[in-house]
Amino acid sequence: MDTIGRCIESVAPVADEIVVVDAFSTDGTVDVCRRHGCKVRQRRFDGYGAQKQYAVSLASNSYVLSIDADEYLDADLQQSIMQLKEQGLEHRIYSLSRLNFFGNRAIRHSGWWPDAQTRLFDRRYASWDLRNVHERVTFPSTLWPAPVKGLLMHNRCATAAQHRRKEASYAVLEARTLVDSGAKPSCIGAYIRAVAAFMRIYIFRLGFLDGTEGRNIASTAAAMQLVTYRMAKKAKTRIQSTVKTIESNEP
Repeated sequence: MDTIGRCIESVAPVADEIVVVDAFSTDGTVDVCRRHGCKVRQRRFDGYGAQKQYAVSLASNSYVLSIDADEYLDADLQQSIMQLKEQGLEHRIYSLSRLNFFGNRAIRHSGWWPDAQTRLFDRRYASWDLRNVHERVTFPSTLWPAPVKGLLMHNRCATAAQHRRKEASYAVLEARTLVDSGAKPSCIGAYIRAVAAFMRIYIFRLGFLDGTEGRNIASTAAAMQLVTYRMAKKAKTRIQSTVKTIESNEP
């Protein structure tokens, strides 16, 4: 609840309204949001992309600043957005620089930085895709995000255990996406992807410079590749078994 409160307080100076979409939480989040004067809507969670696009659809104005509960604007970014509003928002889409934190440590490598995010946009020209996880704002190729000075601060995780839990929840959604796409997951492919993930983050993206946190980020990414493909394979096997059972029972 402290997290959502800080998020709301950071956007209050720049927003004409604050819309919050809550997936029927039970931790008092809704009460905090209403005390801050937010317009709150509850919706069953069916993927990050769909949830964020639903929030965008509730906005009263054309320009939207899309932000997660564990993010907040620093003072420079607040000032930059207020100046853009005063000047008249000349571009359709804007790019924000996001600084991710692992506990109290700002991560400057490991694929977590630089972390450009398209979060301020004209919803008539851009929208969230409907991916379950790793969702992105999509827009016509004729447009290009204009950078905004300041930082979007992201408390990505407080501890290694929390990081692993969060990544595991993403793995579940990613496995569902793989099954829906008709992919054919294999054990060999899973191990290759796991090793590649570790090498990409720890070596090529200089994760070793982030110390213990960098090693944790790389090893968790590798482990989640295995988890994703194992879950996808099990789900696909269950589906195939169900289909065979139905076919065998047909007259």
